[in-house]
Amino acid sequence: MATNPRSTSPLSDIDGERQRKRKLSNRESARRSRMRKQQRLDELTAQATQLKEENKKLREMIDGSNQLYLSVASENSVLRAQATELADRLKSLNALLRVASDVSGLAFDIPDVPDALAEPLQMPCSVLPITASADMFQY
Repeated sequence: MATNPRSTSPLSDIDGERQRKRKLSNRESARRSRMRKQQRLDELTAQATQLKEENKKLREMIDGSNQLYLSVASENSVLRAQATELADRLKSLNALLRVASDVSGLAFDIPDVPDALAEPLQMPCSVLPITASADMFQY
């Protein structure tokens, strides 16, 4: 009866055992690697979701700031137009006072309208805010 000397030798049993342990170790290592990869994927997915939410909140803040800016810019334009109109009216009233002063012979103290009234932001001193609304100037 012919037997395979390699299969019956103690060295082949040890080699077979080593090979089996190696395969088992490799499988376990591959399983751990897949688990780490899945865990990393889950972490990245969660981070992407978090960043999308943060991005959404930032966009909402930017949109709100833009709306506020547009509102303030619009109100500023109205106030500039009103300031210019009031400066023109003041100049006209001062001209009328000069004419009345010349005709009546009475001396009125008529201050000159500074050019700064036409450009309120160019005024050299700080000006206390005047509360007014656009409705006050409707005719």
